Amino acid sequence: MRFQQILTYAVAVAFLSGASWVQAGGKYRVEAVSNQQYQDECGACHFAYQPGLLPARSWRKLMDNLADHFGENAEFDEADRLVLLAYLEKNSADKSGSYLSRKVMRSLPRKGTVMKISKLGFMAHEHDEIPRRLFKDSLQGLTNCNDCHQRAEQGSYNEREIKIPGYGRWDD
Repeated sequence: MRFQQILTYAVAVAFLSGASWVQAGGKYRVEAVSNQQYQDECGACHFAYQPGLLPARSWRKLMDNLADHFGENAEFDEADRLVLLAYLEKNSADKSGSYLSRKVMRSLPRKGTVMKISKLGFMAHEHDEIPRRLFKDSLQGLTNCNDCHQRAEQGSYNEREIKIPGYGRWDD
């Protein structure tokens, strides 16, 4: 009898924690941006990508070349740059325990440093079923996550939360 009570309790705990885990984006999530300065500085021009979407070496290279940030000058005060770099490195994909960050790390090429999240093998694979015409018609490519991922700002990239502009809900 005691074993049955323990088993019932364990199943209930697993179910309840699993429900909140899935509700929060499940395995396809990364830690949301938690640095307001990063959100303000980087999010003023583009989606403020979660640090867990790139390894520390990529963030370092991006932050070391802000004078030519994909064709734009994104330089700011050196002290602020160092604060943001420390935040990005501390929360990078190689420091994160999230399933999504681990997938990012496994998809990195053996040589070189990936500078664009959209160029990660994992990201290309996840988006390869989307018809190219949708990119031409309503999307700007794979650069603005929250165009399709309804909860991207919260770090959730769950397939059940995808709604493509000009197309609707995406069902894989």
